[in-house]
Amino acid sequence: MSGQLIVSVSGISAQTLSAVDAFCWHLGDRGVPVSLLVAPRLKGGYRLDEDPATVAWVAGRRRVGDAVVLHGYDEAATQRRRAEFAVLPAHEANLRLMAADRIMDHLGLRTRLFAAPGWAVSDGVLKALPRNGFRLLAGSTGITDLVRGSTASARVLGIGAGYLAEAWWCRTLVLSAQRTARRGGIVRLAVSARQLSKPGPLQASLDVVDLALLHGCAPDVYRWQSGPALQDVA
Repeated sequence: MSGQLIVSVSGISAQTLSAVDAFCWHLGDRGVPVSLLVAPRLKGGYRLDEDPATVAWVAGRRRVGDAVVLHGYDEAATQRRRAEFAVLPAHEANLRLMAADRIMDHLGLRTRLFAAPGWAVSDGVLKALPRNGFRLLAGSTGITDLVRGSTASARVLGIGAGYLAEAWWCRTLVLSAQRTARRGGIVRLAVSARQLSKPGPLQASLDVVDLALLHGCAPDVYRWQSGPALQDVA
């Protein structure tokens, strides 16, 4: 049984856009689309609505088959140790989701897909997501169809953005991806855009992709489908 390959990139901004664009071209040569994890605001005061070049780039990538996934609202506003959306009650999660959705709609990037910073969500967020029209949640250990209430188990293999990026971790990640691909599972590679300008993490990311393709994994993006979908929801 062949598996799937889903590659996502977070932390996309004017400072990282050139490295992300080059990475997407590398994947395009391999026939692999990318899931773009986008937030209205990032740490450091970065605001997406003040960066029209990045907005236009993301919109253009979606037109050619990439996916846009809402990646939180304003992680810098969370003072707790855990990432935004990991500990929020339903009421506060509802307010942040509505605010993020409004901004993304204004920018022409509205999406029904969600992945929290750090991939962790509270029970309150799980309740608030479908109430705000979201249909799919990409979590740390699985991909959940919020309409059907089903989850496809698949662990995130991350580089940066809460995960390590050292050489030993990159080697471990490549081996883990190879084992998953051999079993016909879902290889979920998540890369922080800041790591893509570094030779080691970039090469490890491409090695994961190449090994997954070698073992027959079908490249895809995070998506929600109204009809029966391969491996439930991925």
